[in-house]
Amino acid sequence: MHQDPATLRAHLQGEMGAITWPELQPHFARGALLAVTDPLDLLEAAMALVQDDKATVEAWLKAGTLQQPDIDHARGWEHRQPRFQAVVIAPWVLVKESTP
Repeated sequence: MHQDPATLRAHLQGEMGAITWPELQPHFARGALLAVTDPLDLLEAAMALVQDDKATVEAWLKAGTLQQPDIDHARGWEHRQPRFQAVVIAPWVLVKESTP
């Protein structure tokens, strides 16, 4: 399914929502969580995954701006209880911490 970028962007924006760490824990437990960090934008990361832009996604993974959270991330989130913005790009749930 290839949509034009503007339509895809609008669709993904409509799918984004706020979520808490307790709601994300099951996704973390099954290894389906991807964390987006600054300066990467959550929507930009979601679009690259949907469009199967392997080179870009691999570059972000290598740079650490897109990462599969580990137990240290989980412990930090458990302690701090931040809020996140999230979007589902099956099988992944992409999250980015919301700024206070």
